[in-house]
Amino acid sequence: MPGARRISILGSTGSIGRNALDIIARKPADFKVTALASRSDWQTMASQARQYKPALVAVYQENAASRLRDQLRGSGIEVVEGVDGILEAASLDEADVVISAIVGAAGVMPTYAAVQSGKIVALANKEALVAAGRLITEEAQRTGARIIPVDSEHSALFQALMGQDRSAARKVILTASGGPFLGRNRVDLAGVTPAMALNHPRWKMGPKVTIDSATMMNKGLEIIEARWIFDIPADRIEVLIHPQSIVHGMVEYQDGSVMAQMGVTDMRIPIAFALSYPERLDMGLEPLDLASVGRLDFHAPDLEMFPCLGLAYRALKLGNGIPAVMNAANEVAVESFLSGKLAFNGIADVVRAVMDEPPEFDDKTLSGILRGDQLARAAARRITEMMESE
Repeated sequence: MPGARRISILGSTGSIGRNALDIIARKPADFKVTALASRSDWQTMASQARQYKPALVAVYQENAASRLRDQLRGSGIEVVEGVDGILEAASLDEADVVISAIVGAAGVMPTYAAVQSGKIVALANKEALVAAGRLITEEAQRTGARIIPVDSEHSALFQALMGQDRSAARKVILTASGGPFLGRNRVDLAGVTPAMALNHPRWKMGPKVTIDSATMMNKGLEIIEARWIFDIPADRIEVLIHPQSIVHGMVEYQDGSVMAQMGVTDMRIPIAFALSYPERLDMGLEPLDLASVGRLDFHAPDLEMFPCLGLAYRALKLGNGIPAVMNAANEVAVESFLSGKLAFNGIADVVRAVMDEPPEFDDKTLSGILRGDQLARAAARRITEMMESE
């Protein structure tokens, strides 16, 4: 690539952020870190800052920022804090590419700020497009920002559509591993513990994303995300269970051809592609050996077993801010499950209850969507508390 691309990483201490930094360390001539941002993990941030020497680091929590500032005193690295600090890292003039990897709805405003600044946005935060897909994609069209998906499934679709006439695409197919409970029924899941749900058979991810994978809400969020990234309606987005996690996504064209993207289960592959697009770099990663894989299985998901998937299709069909409501309720329910207060099956129950009686808010503005997010969270907390007391 001509010159090193300057990278700002939002969520540098999480799984995506750490993998991105591993890629940058492997290709120092191609990439340079210009900003790092995280919520509160100042110890990891200090180590990352010393190694990659960004101009700016941002920490959301004030106390964590203060400790990080002490650690980096004399280094010449600027430490900023709070929402304003994160937004500064997202829109820094010196950054060419912004990796949006902050988990949950907390990533909506930073993603919008990066798009507003006309950046290349390597998008790993599903919730940004789930909650504010129309606003973010319209802003990208206005500013010329380019959204390159980092999720393995959306990266697969992006690659399968490259060089093709998108109007000839009949449907897109997202694959799902099925998570740790593939083959179980709803009754079996009644006693699932957080430790059981966090034991994903294929991918190493953060706790929230891993629980979403176990409920298949993760795939539901990806359906909504795909609608906005690829400008395609819900009835042309399909999900298939694929336990081997080798085929990450497929596009079926009107002539009957199906383009598939395959690869080993290593998130560094789609991250590297997003950072280097349109070029491909040799990262020295493990190649795919199909002979050793042996077989590739596919089957339709069981919506009774995974009701969150059906809820996502319903939210996308309803529109009018319901996807933002669904996402907010899910975040509260997952947090409650991880703390041992809510049953695993209760996650879908909470989301459904909030969607059935959604709060009223203006979904045409970012401030309105963020207000709706807070109202939906409050409703979800009330419902979880009622469930806990039963």
